[in-house]
Amino acid sequence: MLPAVKEAKVLAATPVKPHIPIDRTMILLAFTFAAAWSVTGAMAAHMPRILEAGGATAVQAVAAGALFGPSQVVARIIEASFLSRYHPLLSTRLACVTHPIGAAIFAVVGGPASSVFAITFGLGNGILTIARGTLPLAIFGPKNYGYRLGLIGAPARMAQACAPLVFGLLIDMMGRGVLIVSSALSLSALAALCLLRQRPRPQ
Repeated sequence: MLPAVKEAKVLAATPVKPHIPIDRTMILLAFTFAAAWSVTGAMAAHMPRILEAGGATAVQAVAAGALFGPSQVVARIIEASFLSRYHPLLSTRLACVTHPIGAAIFAVVGGPASSVFAITFGLGNGILTIARGTLPLAIFGPKNYGYRLGLIGAPARMAQACAPLVFGLLIDMMGRGVLIVSSALSLSALAALCLLRQRPRPQ
């Protein structure tokens, strides 16, 4: 085999790292998912403690925690059956407001609203798990989808890993007031989503 032909085959078999510019849309999406998943990581670790700090009894906190998983399943069914008719940007925006709504209800009502808080947060989180994959696909298209998704998701993975420790310290200082921080993160994610456009970008 000629050396030039052999070299060409080796180069063809070698994976080429795609060049994907980190533009404004990429940054907004990365921030959105980092903010949203930091709330997810924090609530997964500390929800019962936060609910008890807000006046819930141990029974109410445990009952609320048991509703979190089923509410995520319901959200995914809604996403697949109804919200799939619309652009993923709409469902992602809706998912970002459920946590602040639940937190506001819990702040006003107290312990008896623990289940409402868990359900509303679970609904939003269930949709976000789907939107993490569908929204970048809808905006950028399928080209280099996996690599782009990895870039967008890297800050979210780091934020989710750090959130339990950070929120644990905040709960010690703020008690249930930590829901102000988590709600602000969710609303900042919503603000970032409002700056995005819906149409796929040309490749």
